[in-house]
Formats: sequence, structure tokens, C-alpha cells
Amino acid sequence: MIDLEKRRRVMGRSIKLGHCICNPKEPCPCDLFKQKNICLCAGEREDDAAEDAPLTRFVENAGCASKISQNDLKLALAGLPHVFDPKVLVGAESCDDAGVYKLSDKLALVQTVDVFTPCVDDAYVFGQIAAANSVSDVYAMGGTPLTALSIVAFPIEKLSPRIMNRMLQGGIDKLNEAGTVVIGGHSIKDKEIKFGFAVTGVIHPKKIIRNDRARPGDVLILTKPIGTGAICFAAQLKKAKKPWREQIARSMTELNKAAAEVMIEAGVRCATDVTGFGLAGHLSEIAAQSAVTAEVYAGSIPVFDGVMECFRKGIISGAVERNRESSAKFVEKAADVGEDLETLIYDAQTSGGLLMCVPQRKAAAVLKELKKKGAKKAAVIGRITGRSEGRIILKK
Repeated sequence: MIDLEKRRRVMGRSIKLGHCICNPKEPCPCDLFKQKNICLCAGEREDDAAEDAPLTRFVENAGCASKISQNDLKLALAGLPHVFDPKVLVGAESCDDAGVYKLSDKLALVQTVDVFTPCVDDAYVFGQIAAANSVSDVYAMGGTPLTALSIVAFPIEKLSPRIMNRMLQGGIDKLNEAGTVVIGGHSIKDKEIKFGFAVTGVIHPKKIIRNDRARPGDVLILTKPIGTGAICFAAQLKKAKKPWREQIARSMTELNKAAAEVMIEAGVRCATDVTGFGLAGHLSEIAAQSAVTAEVYAGSIPVFDGVMECFRKGIISGAVERNRESSAKFVEKAADVGEDLETLIYDAQTSGGLLMCVPQRKAAAVLKELKKKGAKKAAVIGRITGRSEGRIILKK
């Protein structure tokens, strides 16, 4: 039932101001009031607010493709003060997956935050993906995630709160699987849906897996296929086949926990996870921070079904071009590498796998154990060949 007194009070102020008090960009009465006799500022809502709307229709860039490019991010961070606290073992200047803060000689905190737009239409599945993606940075450092805070931006005036509830439930269930407890959160109104978690974990200060410790002779192992960006974009265009969508959803909801356990057991020193900056972007950070050259065998990279078909049809998201602009300066492509394979390494991933630099003598055993633990598509995709200022040589 409409509270007419409240409506008169609220709309009276808006009309007097000449602007809607909830959105100064709109006049009062607004178009919604004229069309449906609903005043959002007075707390009124549409009775038919969508409860199972396809989430990707409410975003421009899906998943980690919504991240700011590496180039723009580095410009934004340029000139900010460095942290000179000796307890900060890993800070922002290293461009690593998470920050690490020393508490004692045997204990340090691992902290990270990740928020992005929906990459699938189902709210519960999106919640799971957001959670898996958020804890991945802790796993990539070799840490154990313990607690999480949810971060939500949501068009609450257009969509039912039940959608937000299912997102949160999906995230909580996936974090429970990771042994991680959600202890609070924060929410804001927004035109686009955005969701993620700030995660805190622990690690031994001398057992941190960093992105600056790759050495010549290391073998590059990738634990999940890539191509989620292409399939998500195709889905937004209604050009993705159902099996394609289902396979990437299974992968994106899969925790990197088991892969991290294998990595830690093997004593791997250097790793990262592959997300929004694409394979080239995240590998370029390893190459630059470690001062090495990485040789990548494009034909050996595990790829989701449908990805190359999308590329051949020109279904290539804008995130690919942003990643290319940021990372191409590190990449030297062999003449026999086709355009589609080059595009693949710039495709923005959501909740991707771990990229490990494994000593050659351990590589076969690590790959075998990864497959045993469920990473069936894990593969050797290259090696570290020598010292440099940071290069990637892409071979077929």
C-alpha cells in the first residue's frame, strides 16, 4: 500500500528543488512516476521487480573483464608513497597477488580484495565464482584463507533483494568449502551489480610464494584452461552454446585450493593466478619482477571448447585490446603463431587457474599430482629460458 503522506512530503521537497532528491540527475516527477505511479524516493518499489533476471544484462563488461587495465592502473598508482614498514613483506609495489604483513617470526597475514561484475546469469553461481576468485590470490601466495568481508554494489531499486541474497549465499557456501568464514561486509546502491570479498589469510613468513622468484630452467605449469573472457562475452551476445557456458561455470567455481596444496608440497617458489589481465599480463609481471625471459608454447595452452570458434567469428571483448595494449611490449611472437593464439593470451580470465614456475626436476611429479587432485586440464605451457628485463617469447 502506498503511503500518500510520505509521498507528498518527499516529492514536495524534490519538486521545490527542481530535482529528484534520490538522483539529482532526474527531474521530479521522474519518468518512472509518470509511467508506473511509483516514487522510489518514498520507498515505493515495483511489484514485479525481477527475482531471477539474467545478471549479465545489467553490466557492460562481464567478470574480470571489468578490471581497469594494467597501463591505466599503473598511471593511477604512480607517485603514491611507498610503504617502508619492515613488517610489510609483500606490498603493492611488487604487483603481486596479495599483500603480506609480518606478525611474528612464524606468522604473517595475507590480505587481498577482489570485486567484479557478473560473468554468468545465475546469482548463486555468480556468488560462488566471486568467492573462488577472491580466495585465489591467497592460494597463489601459498597462504591459508581464514576470514572474508563481502562487498556488494546492487541496483536494489530495480532488482529483488532475493537476487542479492542468492549471490551472498553462493559466496558463503563456496567460502565454507575453502574453510573461510564471512564475518561481515558492506553494500552500496549502484546501477551495475558488483560483488566480491576482502579476504584475510595466514602464512609462514619464510614460505611466501611470490611473483619475483622465477629462475632459468623453471617449467611453466597452468592448472586451468583459459578462454572464459571469450565465452562470457559470447554469452552476453547470446552466441555461446550451453555446453560452453556450463564448462566455464564449473571451472570458475572451482577453488584453487588443491592446486595450491600441490604447489606448496613441491616447494614451488614462484607463482601467480591468471585473472583479468590475461595470461600475458600475469606472466609479464613474473617475467619483469623476476628479470627473466619466459618461453610460451601457444599450442600447449589448455583452452575451453568454443573459444577459438569465437575468435574466428570476431567475438573478442574490449578487455582483450586493453590487455594487449598493456602487455604486448613484453611479447615477441614467432612467425608461425596465428592471430587467434596470440589473442588467447590476452583474453581476460575470471577465477582462472594458478600459473606455477616449477623447477624442471619436479615438473613431471607436480603435473601428475595436480591431475590426481582434480586439475585434469593442467599442462606444461612453457619454461623460463634465461635472464632479461622481462620478456615473453610466444612460440607455436
